[in-house]
Amino acid sequence: MKVFDSISGLQQYLAEAKKKNRTIGLVPTMGALHKGHESLVKRCAAENDECVVSVFVNPTQFNDKNDLVTYPRTVESDCALLEAAGCTAAFVPSETEMYPEPDTRVFDLGPVAAVMEGPRRPGHFNGVAQVVSKLFDIVKPDKAYFGEKDFQQIAVIRRLVQLLAFPIEIVSCPIIREADGLALSSRNTRLTAEQRKIAPVIARTLNESLALAPKKSVNEVIAFVTDTINRVPGMEVEYYEIVDGYSMQPVTDWSETAYPVGCITVYCGEVRLIDNITYAN
Repeated sequence: MKVFDSISGLQQYLAEAKKKNRTIGLVPTMGALHKGHESLVKRCAAENDECVVSVFVNPTQFNDKNDLVTYPRTVESDCALLEAAGCTAAFVPSETEMYPEPDTRVFDLGPVAAVMEGPRRPGHFNGVAQVVSKLFDIVKPDKAYFGEKDFQQIAVIRRLVQLLAFPIEIVSCPIIREADGLALSSRNTRLTAEQRKIAPVIARTLNESLALAPKKSVNEVIAFVTDTINRVPGMEVEYYEIVDGYSMQPVTDWSETAYPVGCITVYCGEVRLIDNITYAN
């Protein structure tokens, strides 16, 4: 595996690969890599001749500056994981390399970015669009891989691809979970031992709610999930919405969508955890 900290170095390497008609896959990450990221890298490596993984904590997508400061940075162990998983080129740029000047671009991300995380994290998705569009321009991949834990983010990136006419296939990959069901996340490392014991109630409750749909109404299922989790001391649901899995728009009746997905954000103490589940319809 080669490690690049400059855009020019990576592009030179990829130009040689393209001359040989080698296919290129990209996995954008913010580091603090775990088995969820590893699954994306392995799939990318299996489906492409070159597997490029970026490791960059993007400042423009943090609406909470404290979150940016506390975000874990583990480049050495990240690179060891990447090499073992089949990455051929790791891109580990500095902030000045990615943003030699402030990025003032504002994207029209449409309705998919206007719900759930959108209003609760102002500027977050625009920051995601800034960094992902830069990575797409730098790498020019054939395919890019994203985890379904950040379900709304995938819809935003598909919108970005459409908006900027990138000839890139977006590949969404299943959530990887701990044995007790907790969705793998870099934020899990911030949970205390006690919080880590209660956090799996999120996935457990979502799974229990599958038995209620579609016999119960959408609102009844939302109430069941929210009330069940909120009864656990130390847990507080920020939102739970059942949406159309393509448009991200909330539904009030199961008949409104062929692809109902429940998206949840829960505070476990100070740590903000997200998860989602797809309902059969």
